[in-house]
Amino acid sequence: MHYDQSWMGYGFVGGLEAGGITAVAAFLLYLIAHAIARQQGWSPLKKISIAFLLALLLTATGDMWDLFYFNYGQLQSIDLLKAKLAQVHDPDNIGTRVFCELIGAMVGAGVGWIVLGGDWRRMLRGED
Repeated sequence: MHYDQSWMGYGFVGGLEAGGITAVAAFLLYLIAHAIARQQGWSPLKKISIAFLLALLLTATGDMWDLFYFNYGQLQSIDLLKAKLAQVHDPDNIGTRVFCELIGAMVGAGVGWIVLGGDWRRMLRGED
């Protein structure tokens, strides 16, 4: 879904802003998934996965679609290409923005897991 990106910066700064938005969304979605998981008995990985995917669905699908469309779409004329590019905020750095959104979703869901009592020390040691 495209949200208003006109206020965002360009280049890596815009990517960090988009990643930050996605991280906040993933964190909030993890909190919601954790509340639901108490009754359902979900594993931590399932909660993180749900938060990750829903955050990407809500915040990054517009940029992902534009990235896919400009790489694989059949743009038959220069005028059509110019019209499509004019609708995109910072088309030169769309790959950076998508990458930062992917990282932001994982960081947000991971921070949610850590904040809500995830046993991250045991995970880093490799214990089950």
